[in-house]
Amino acid sequence: MKYWKKYSKEKLIKRIDTALNANVNFQTSKALGYPVSRLDENVFNTSGSFLDESPLLKSFIANPNNIGCHTLGKSEEAFKGSQELEREIIQVLAVDIFKAKLGEYDGYIATGGTEANIQALWVYRNLYKKEFNATLDEMVILSSEDTHYSVHKGSNLLSIENVSIPVDFNSREILKDALDNIVKDLISNGKKYFLVISNMATTMFGSVDNPDMYAEILEKHNVAYKIHIDGAFGGFIYPISNKNSTINFENPNVSSITIDAHKMLQAPYGTGVFLCRKGLIENVLTKEAQYVDGMDLTIVGSRSGANAIAVWMILFSYGYYGWFEKINTLLLRTKWFTKQMDALNIEYFRDPFMNIVTLKSEYIPKNIAHKFGLVPDTHNGTNSWYKVIMMDHVEIDDLIIFVEELEQELVGLKIR
Repeated sequence: MKYWKKYSKEKLIKRIDTALNANVNFQTSKALGYPVSRLDENVFNTSGSFLDESPLLKSFIANPNNIGCHTLGKSEEAFKGSQELEREIIQVLAVDIFKAKLGEYDGYIATGGTEANIQALWVYRNLYKKEFNATLDEMVILSSEDTHYSVHKGSNLLSIENVSIPVDFNSREILKDALDNIVKDLISNGKKYFLVISNMATTMFGSVDNPDMYAEILEKHNVAYKIHIDGAFGGFIYPISNKNSTINFENPNVSSITIDAHKMLQAPYGTGVFLCRKGLIENVLTKEAQYVDGMDLTIVGSRSGANAIAVWMILFSYGYYGWFEKINTLLLRTKWFTKQMDALNIEYFRDPFMNIVTLKSEYIPKNIAHKFGLVPDTHNGTNSWYKVIMMDHVEIDDLIIFVEELEQELVGLKIR
């Protein structure tokens, strides 16, 4: 890893202090033109020696606004310190994890995976309008039926039709023949420009789509397409656990990627990430934002610099090797759990590089699912699956209790 290092606590604190000191201090500054400030001291405790050892709390009190995209052009001078830490995050993610060439990427800390996915759709919609004078009726979003509902939100907001591709019930793989036939029908109905969402670990299954399958079919039919990878859950584990993954910027079929830091990375909520190749994000420049020093290229506009600092802290507290160890601990727990399910003859889905095990509901009594907080694939009607995710708080001892109670319940049901 070229940029992803592990820093001592002292160095972390020093870097964050340096960044905050480079920002405008609204406690001492008399700048009259900014509609932002530190937190209200009449409401919040904004001082105390405890802050010396709490750089994240100090960041929230300073309340930096990281508006803009700091990998491109100019940004607000008042927040240059926290912007620099955000640039370091984007560099680590784009170059060290997703194998972009230095300087050939853009990106920013979004409010979550939903925003990042919609940002990608917005970019590609505007690109097609600008380069091809395309109409909305000529565009279509393709995604598997397991895709996160944020894509349906994007479809609604941008007025672009979304078509779901069926998957195999057991393998969760996209059905290639079905994809081919759907694309053929869409073209016959006037669709010319395709916006693809390909999953790197779906929310329910942790299943991983093959973006090259989309590319193969769309190139076969000679249509324009862009592929966005939704790695909201898988982005901080799959590229590390699967060394042979080609779902990155070395793959010419991949144009942009979503990651969520508030999932696997355990950052505060409101910390998704949008990454893309150079030359794309300019398609969503809001020219009317004249009072912003630099270019506003994001959906949300004003963004929390403190949340960016939180992500920076986590990445550089672990470093690559520390994170690798953490991920492998979770994968070992996942493997142990699947062996227990095999012993009980319970059918499940699991991608071998992911920490999600999704159990067929016919094997799981509802009282067990409710007691242990398993997540169903639907809360409306009859569900087919229950999801178990191995995170830091899910230890082997917790899994043993679940396995033993499930086994007892299954034995009891057989006796009756």
